[in-house]
Amino acid sequence: MNTIFSIFNLLVWGSVILILISKFIRSIRLVPTKYAYIVERFGKYHSTFYAGFHAMLPFIDKVEYIMDLKEETIDVPPQECFTFDNVKVEVDGVTYISVMDPVKASYGITNHREAAIQLAQTTTRSIIGTLELDKTFEERDSISNAVVRVLNEAGETWGIKVHRFEIKNISPPATVTGAMEKQVSAEREKRAVVSRSEGEMQSMINRSEGMKIELINRSEGEMQRRINEAEGWAQEILQLAKATATSIENLSQAITSEGGKEAVQLQLSEKWMDQFKKLAKEGTNVVLPMNLLSLDNMLRDIGLKTVANKEID
Repeated sequence: MNTIFSIFNLLVWGSVILILISKFIRSIRLVPTKYAYIVERFGKYHSTFYAGFHAMLPFIDKVEYIMDLKEETIDVPPQECFTFDNVKVEVDGVTYISVMDPVKASYGITNHREAAIQLAQTTTRSIIGTLELDKTFEERDSISNAVVRVLNEAGETWGIKVHRFEIKNISPPATVTGAMEKQVSAEREKRAVVSRSEGEMQSMINRSEGMKIELINRSEGEMQRRINEAEGWAQEILQLAKATATSIENLSQAITSEGGKEAVQLQLSEKWMDQFKKLAKEGTNVVLPMNLLSLDNMLRDIGLKTVANKEID
């Protein structure tokens, strides 16, 4: 009997010692980086342990909550929403939050993650309800910004901060999708037809402009050619006139100089003899004066000397 009692006492005291050792060990905490431990004393909030070595009072202090301070990615499940034009769409998204105040996140809300998801869904539904279907695809940024703003207003009480909210998918019904694809195809075909017509119109305009420029260049070239020819003729006539005037002036000076008259008479006589030879070779009948030995008489008979005397005088 004493042996049994001794064994029982040994077991009891051993258990007590193990419990004490366990409590003393658990009263020493090493908090990792980006974590916060919420410590309660007698069931009431006492302190917050951040990264590092911390000691607590055994049996008195207790770590009630462990908060992860890193940024979290939380999926927002798909939900059905109705647009302003009564089209049902399915919307899902993802939000990025982090705990800024671990005490508020522990005591200010039961589950801050679930609360953020629910508020994101309700806010998304209310915003999409004010937009038409076509606008929901264009206004993703405004929807995301509105959800972030509403979540941050509530997050001040919950001790969290919402960094971003992104809409992953906006899925309308199959019938609406088919109608939208047909509309897009029609718009593309319309733009293609307009582009082709504008291209053809521009091509015709370019061709007509080219023909116009070509005709203008040809007419200007013809006009310039005629002007150049006229100027060339004028220069030629002017040069001939100047040469003739110079020749006449030189001839008159030669005639009035000493021996000029005799030279003129000699030249006229030579020209007359050359003409006479030419006529004789051609077989033309020529009437000659009786006295061929007298050149003066021959010149006087044909009037050459009379003309020469007039020019000399």
